[in-house]
Amino acid sequence: MTSAHRSSYDSIAQLYDRLWGDWYLPAALPALDRLFFRRVSTSSRVLDLCCGSGHVTKELVRRGYQVTGIDNSTELIEIARSLLPEVDFRVADASDFGLENRVDAALSTFDSLNHILDLPRLTRAFGCAHDALNPGGLFVFDMNLEEAYTADEQQWVVERDDWNVSLVRGTFNPDQQLASTELIWFRRDGEADCWRRRASVVHQRCYAEADILDGVASAGFRDIQVTPAPEAGVEPGLAYGRIFVSAVA
Repeated sequence: MTSAHRSSYDSIAQLYDRLWGDWYLPAALPALDRLFFRRVSTSSRVLDLCCGSGHVTKELVRRGYQVTGIDNSTELIEIARSLLPEVDFRVADASDFGLENRVDAALSTFDSLNHILDLPRLTRAFGCAHDALNPGGLFVFDMNLEEAYTADEQQWVVERDDWNVSLVRGTFNPDQQLASTELIWFRRDGEADCWRRRASVVHQRCYAEADILDGVASAGFRDIQVTPAPEAGVEPGLAYGRIFVSAVA
């Protein structure tokens, strides 16, 4: 089902792609090799759930997988389609989608499922992933725990070049278990000789590991395993407070 609301990433999709396009995959690749790529044969049908602008999708295609990518941001999907026109990309909500043909494996990366802000919807997302898989299909995803959010220094990070100025700041409310990332982006418009401003606030929910695993089990998965990111070989800047979960449909 197509998402009925505008994603918080839509207004800053190009900024997202520019800032983080080459950051997650190199740092997480040892974990993905160990937990996913070695277990899923080449040419398998794979779902990239919450695919964003296609950073990990590109690696899946490079390795020979047949990929369907789903994200609820229309603008991120448009970027992904421009880069990978051969992939079946769809705009849909992770907690409310279905596939006509089941896949052999599913992957969700870069703490994307933390963007689902309540536990019933997160559990429904696990259920949708289970229903999309062939029996015995593998589902691997990563999520941030509280440690990842409390490590945030709550300071603005500024990046700039001749055409862009971006400001990013993360904050965390421990009482609400809610993390917020503020993004402000100024992009130079050469024709109008001015700067255009875009801004967004992206929220993530911090879940207890036990609640995540209960949701995976209630969706029908079995052989559920948790691997802390440092043990999986993820680089330190990305690993702190992150877990990888693998399960079989």
